[in-house]
Amino acid sequence: MDITYRTARPEDAEAIARIDSSFATGTVFEVTAGEEGFRVREVPVDPPLHKVFPDAGEEAGGGSEGGDERVFVALDGAEVCGFAAVGYAAWNRRLTIDDIEVAPAHRGRGIGRALMELAAGFGRERGAAHLWLEVSSVNAPAVHAYRRMGFTLCGLDTALYDGTPSAGERALYMARPCT
Repeated sequence: MDITYRTARPEDAEAIARIDSSFATGTVFEVTAGEEGFRVREVPVDPPLHKVFPDAGEEAGGGSEGGDERVFVALDGAEVCGFAAVGYAAWNRRLTIDDIEVAPAHRGRGIGRALMELAAGFGRERGAAHLWLEVSSVNAPAVHAYRRMGFTLCGLDTALYDGTPSAGERALYMARPCT
């Protein structure tokens, strides 16, 4: 069946909340600090890591600040199989990807890329110069997907997840032009 895309409706909220955002990976990104700055390198993990995110509201971060927000959904028939929540801030012309998830059975089919392009279109309509997102250093599958979509590493935060269930992970920030 073909995947269709649209702006989310209030009745989509429950289906969006049910999407399984967990992932498994055989590699993670290790962040080390030195006198000259930081080093980020991909390293294998054995056994592979299986990450299950806490329920919304339990994890720090997320949410655009005082901007123009939108949620897009991907539908396989009537089933919500992915979404992207974004927010635009005019002061720095940034479109923040607050969350983007694709259900496991639908991954690898271009749904995430299509949702990202809907987000980019929303950003272009508002005059965004770039798209920006945060991803955990253990989410190597997402980092690789974002790189394929044109994102590059633009910063990191070694303390963002301290005091949360993700303590010890590092926040990687990635950006790409809104073209």
